[in-house]
Amino acid sequence: MATRNEYNTAADTSMPRGEMCTRTLAMPADTNPSGDIFGGWLMAQMDIAGGVLASQIAEGRVATVAVDAMTFHRPVFVGDVVCVYGDIERIGTTSMVLHLESWVLRKNQPPRIKVTEATFTFVAIDSEGRPRPVRKDEATA
Repeated sequence: MATRNEYNTAADTSMPRGEMCTRTLAMPADTNPSGDIFGGWLMAQMDIAGGVLASQIAEGRVATVAVDAMTFHRPVFVGDVVCVYGDIERIGTTSMVLHLESWVLRKNQPPRIKVTEATFTFVAIDSEGRPRPVRKDEATA
């Protein structure tokens, strides 16, 4: 079984892709039975971060419609500072495809370590929950 330090040495420490959307602290209440941070919690943090970016792009309400290619590269530990970065892959008529990456600072110290990445699709919706157009000219400016 790998130790916490071994997880740091082989990790991807390149630069995050996109802009930081959220930053939070992994807490003991977010752990699985093994004591690591529960993957579902991390996925929820990515969904929140993607929703923040997508709502900025759409200038309004959005809904998550798909998550593709979710890859967990490294575990997240209690006390890690979790930063989620987002980048636009594609904007359609009503949808946005975003690449999201989660990076951590262990013990709040560099280097950043990429722990998770995925592709999320969001749809711009109106006040009644129906798809509405994304303004491409403003979204890509």
